[in-house]
Parts: sequence; C-alpha cells; structure tokens
Amino acid sequence: MLSIRLSRVGKKKQPIYKIIVLDKKKDPWGKFIENLGSYNPRTNPRTINLKIERIKYWLSIGAQPSATVYNFLVDEKIINTKKVKTTIPKKKEKTKEEKEEIKKEDSPVEKKKENEGEKGKEKNLPANEKKKKNKGNENK
Repeated sequence: MLSIRLSRVGKKKQPIYKIIVLDKKKDPWGKFIENLGSYNPRTNPRTINLKIERIKYWLSIGAQPSATVYNFLVDEKIINTKKVKTTIPKKKEKTKEEKEEIKKEDSPVEKKKENEGEKGKEKNLPANEKKKKNKGNENK
C-alpha cells in the first residue's frame, strides 16, 4: 500500500520536509518513489509547495496521505472535506495501585530483606561450598 507523507531533511533545528510517495512499510528517510513537494515551517507564513497534478494522480491510484499531508491537501483545496485531527496520544497516567507497587519494589526495606535472605542461604551451605564462594570473592 502506498502512502504520501513527510520526510524530514535539513540541519539540526532547521527542519524542512519533503512530501513523498513511498510504500507504507518503508522507512521515510530511505528511498522513495516520487517527490511531490516540500514544506518549510520556518518561514512566515509557512510555505507549502505541491505538485498538484502528481498528487491527484497518486490519490487516484490509491495512495493514502498521512494526517498532516491530508490537512495540507485540504488547505490547498485538492481534497474537499474537513481536516483530520492530528494529535500524538499522551502516555497513560499510572493508577494509585500501580504507583504503590512501584514504590514497594524500589523501597530500601525490601532490598534489605532480599540481601538478608541471600546471607541466610550461605549459612545453610556445606562447608566445602562456603570455601569455594570465599575463594571466588578473594580473586575479585
């Protein structure tokens, strides 16, 4: 399936975007089928250069524009519909129970108990295995 989307180019903190056609599964920074225009958000007002005929051709074939590109096409009146909402979903806040569980895991009391349990295991070992463990610690 083909998609029409933005590919970022330009220096650090100086973005310029190409509007390109490529396979939906491909990396937008890799090879693309065709360059359909550019978008410069740094100018005032922002400039959008589009090859309208080629965009209409790719849409007729079945290429799906990304939400941002779709809104550009609505602005340029290539598509006669309403704009699509383009938002990045926020991370879900953790519930109180999850926060409490995390605190319990990170608490020093729990870690102390775990360390004491390991020491207790050493006491139950036969004498020859205790020596082996001690020799291993001396080498380090």
